[in-house]
Amino acid sequence: MDPNELHNQVRDIYRRVFDREELEISDETAAKDIPDWDSLAQINLIVAAEEAFRVRFQTAEIRALKNVGEFKALIAAKLGGAGRP
Repeated sequence: MDPNELHNQVRDIYRRVFDREELEISDETAAKDIPDWDSLAQINLIVAAEEAFRVRFQTAEIRALKNVGEFKALIAAKLGGAGRP
């Protein structure tokens, strides 16, 4: 998957989860940057990504994530490396 396509799909997931169509994310975006990003939103993000990309995440993988860039890299790794920056 092309890195731009991956970014756009992840951005769309964030927009749906936070119900903010105008939401823009970058690789540096973290929970502190989005006011409604709490533990429930984190679960919703993970579930939405698992469904969208047809992958499964381990709890340890999720705990290690610090920002959107790391989330995208994890997704890319699950997809076999496609889409890695």
